[in-house]
Amino acid sequence: MNIIRNMDTTAHGPERSWPGSDLQRIIDSTPALIHTARPDGYHDFFNETCLNYVGCSLEDLQGMKWTASVHSEDVEGMVNAWRASLASGEPFVYEARVRRADGQYRWMLHQKVAVRDEQQNIVKWYGTSIDIEDRKRAEEEVRRSDALVEERLRLVVDTTPAMINTCRPDGHLDYVNKGWLDYFGLSLETALDRADVLNMTVPSETDVDGGGSQPIIHPEDLPGLRSHWEATLISGKPDEHEARARRFDGVYRWHLFRAVPLRDEIGRPLKWYVSGFDIEDLKRAEKELRNSEFYLAEGQRLAHMGSWALDPDGFYYWSPELFRIHGLDLSGKPPSVQEYLDCVHPQDRQSMADLIKGILEKGSPFDATKRIVRPNGEVRYIRCVGVPVIENQSLKKYVGSAIDVTEHELLTQELRRREAYLAEAQRLSHTGSFGWKPDTGEIVWSDETYRIYEYDRSLKPTIDSIVQRVHPEDRADFQKVIDGAFRGATDFEHSYRWLLPDGRVKHVHAIAHALQDASGNREFVGAGTDVTSIKRAEEELRRSESELRQMLDLTPQLVAVFGANRERLYGNRVLLDYHGVSLEEWQQPLGRDKYFHPDDSGRIDGFWGRTVGRGSADELEFRLRKHDGSYRWFLARFNPLRDERGQIRRWYVAGTDIEDRKQAEDRLRRENVALREEIDKASMFEEIVGTSPALKSVLARISKVAPSDSTVLITGETGTGKELVARAIHRRSDRASRAFVSVNCAAIPRDLIASELFGHEKGAFTGATQQRLGRFELANGGTLFLDEVGELPAETQIALLRVLQEHEFERVGGTRPIHADVRVIAATNRDLQATISAGSFRSDLFYRLHVFPIEIPPLRERKQDIPLLVEYFLDRYARKAGKRITTVEKRTLQVLQSYPWPGNIRELQNVIERSVIVCDTQNFSVDESWLSRQPLASEPTSRLELSRKFAAQEKEMIEAALRESRGRVSGSSGAAAKLGIPGSTLESKIRSLKINKNRFKTNPSADRT
Repeated sequence: MNIIRNMDTTAHGPERSWPGSDLQRIIDSTPALIHTARPDGYHDFFNETCLNYVGCSLEDLQGMKWTASVHSEDVEGMVNAWRASLASGEPFVYEARVRRADGQYRWMLHQKVAVRDEQQNIVKWYGTSIDIEDRKRAEEEVRRSDALVEERLRLVVDTTPAMINTCRPDGHLDYVNKGWLDYFGLSLETALDRADVLNMTVPSETDVDGGGSQPIIHPEDLPGLRSHWEATLISGKPDEHEARARRFDGVYRWHLFRAVPLRDEIGRPLKWYVSGFDIEDLKRAEKELRNSEFYLAEGQRLAHMGSWALDPDGFYYWSPELFRIHGLDLSGKPPSVQEYLDCVHPQDRQSMADLIKGILEKGSPFDATKRIVRPNGEVRYIRCVGVPVIENQSLKKYVGSAIDVTEHELLTQELRRREAYLAEAQRLSHTGSFGWKPDTGEIVWSDETYRIYEYDRSLKPTIDSIVQRVHPEDRADFQKVIDGAFRGATDFEHSYRWLLPDGRVKHVHAIAHALQDASGNREFVGAGTDVTSIKRAEEELRRSESELRQMLDLTPQLVAVFGANRERLYGNRVLLDYHGVSLEEWQQPLGRDKYFHPDDSGRIDGFWGRTVGRGSADELEFRLRKHDGSYRWFLARFNPLRDERGQIRRWYVAGTDIEDRKQAEDRLRRENVALREEIDKASMFEEIVGTSPALKSVLARISKVAPSDSTVLITGETGTGKELVARAIHRRSDRASRAFVSVNCAAIPRDLIASELFGHEKGAFTGATQQRLGRFELANGGTLFLDEVGELPAETQIALLRVLQEHEFERVGGTRPIHADVRVIAATNRDLQATISAGSFRSDLFYRLHVFPIEIPPLRERKQDIPLLVEYFLDRYARKAGKRITTVEKRTLQVLQSYPWPGNIRELQNVIERSVIVCDTQNFSVDESWLSRQPLASEPTSRLELSRKFAAQEKEMIEAALRESRGRVSGSSGAAAKLGIPGSTLESKIRSLKINKNRFKTNPSADRT
């Protein structure tokens, strides 16, 4: 049944025939008169047997024209019965006389069965017409003689090409015709004895397989047929079912079994009449049709081509592949014209609407390509081809195909673009293309070739005309190239001069390759380039090279050119004269080291490796051997030359004689060493004056740590000379030639300290109108001295810690990390351990700074240095003031040595400077009233008490803020925001002050009770 439904989807119009030539032959060879009709009753198909029987064409029978072949007395009844079946959907059964081709009328049994879809809608009527003329005559004879009629009727039944049997109301057999017995190979007695037909088996002796008794119904079909038959017996309604029945030779063939009841006067079944029609051929035809449909659908899918049908009312058929092409649901109906236009690209929609309107009016074939937009937004190019179907000079419909040509269209567009690019590239590069077939002499030129040769387009170029335009001096070589091509050369490349009519000359370079087709015919395809400007540039370049070579030979420098692998390519005259060799001798790869000083060869090889690896310009100083065996210092500057891909092709080296400069540097270096030793002796370890054991211990530590890059933390009371110690470390380090940058952390506002140390970008904050380098960048390669480091704010401590750990930082407002090559020396007069306990200084930063600690003793612990310091400062300020002081009062010296100096050396320096100012004689003295006599011992105690008070006050402030924020640290309502400090800083202080923040997370009223 599904096959028949599928057959229905492929033929809707009267012009359709059953698809597939094999299927057509099967149906036409069937002895039955077979026909089909649409759901509305329109007969659209008659097989060849039927057409031959009535002697008419298909067009003479379609629609209701078949009634002309029916006996006039039977037409009305038959039409009425047909209309009743159409209305009810019940099978159509009617007997009527049909005129044969020879004009004779014969009785036929006309039967039609409706085929329904999944929604039980009728999609097709299939019918057969069986000749019952003999049966009718037999019935006539029965009316004359019951015995004769019965015999003749039995004969008709037995000769009917169908299996006929009758059953009692309970379904048991009580009669079978001869066709039934012959098909199953049973006798009448055996058949009636096995009255249950569904359980009937064929005797083993009739089983060709020899496998014992077999059921007459195929085992796969038996359950369905039994269920159907039982339901029919219960309902008492006519029904039909398909199943395979086993023939006497063991072959199963498909049959259509129809059961019709004979009822009594109250409608109860008295007997069941069952007929079985062999539909094996029909089944095979359905299978062939199914295969044909599959091949058609698969072919359309593989070709991305769908089919369609259109009539004035719109599309009434779309193939599945057409739905796929448009990205639509295959289970949907063909779209209306408007729905179809909605799928068309907006830019093509109006033209397609006009096309559809025009073809429906004119009925002419068309071929159009347009774009569609799938539901997912994808754009596809679709080519539609349609032809009209004309009947009686009237347009009935259009049928056609649609193929997805997106890839072809895109390739075509790409090809057009490339052709345009090629033409433009030829124009810009002055290169034309050509084709030449030596066998035929045919020559094809591109537009650019005509422009290059300035050839008249109205004249067809030939080999002879081309040879005549070649410059006379190049004509012989040009003819050799042509002759070689005639003799079978596969390639040629040649440069020649081309004469123009006005006497001008062009330089042309031609290159070509021979292609051969399947027939062996050759064609040269090539390109010709106008190289006139290149030739002129080459001539100019040769002149320039000659002049440049002369200039290089006269340059008072050693100039050399090396290849990418250090091979020697060129050396100017000065270089060759210096070494006393020729260019060929200098280019020899062996003995390369003989031109360098032995102590410099290894250094030069290492330099070459690094320079080639970096690929950047560089310079190196080394000694070169002169032709007389002496060596002189040269400064060689190396510069690479790169090709268009960035690969180094050449190295240009220029050597300048720096022998005099090197000798002057050596003399200056020796003088500097002597001067430094003299200064060291005179300044007593820079500006640090004293010989006490405590100071000598500090100087010894300075000498040990100075050569390293270790971080140094200098501690000591104020005025003890911490910066002098830092400068002494810097001057005795490897960084002495670089900057020493000093920063007093206590003198810079908290908001600006980060910008001062790390710099800032333009716009980083209000007032940052331009980029500013920080102290770390200014001290790059040198030393940064952080005085009063204990005064750094917490957030700056974190940034400083990052520099010490990772050696990089970022400017304020910047995102790019900057590498820091800086040695850090820090100093403080505070007790950093106490500040760590108070939470104002990070312990991890302390340990980063405390790599090499140096504690400077106060002046009161080195009293034996006071006479030396007095002499040092007295000499400095006396000379500055222009006074001559020769002696120091003994009393003054005793007072200065007994004084505790809370201000240390800075206080001593100030006292000496003030005394020099007021001194009017050559004898130096100090007013004792200038020296403070406050007890010194109280200072550490006061400082410790202040630190403790500060920590207690800070703890109270933090606890108050936590109480107000209910234990919350971060956020807009957290304690950190209330105190105006970062959350991480507050967390650090909470840990250092041992504050339990969780106890503030309860109701605040509980804390106040």
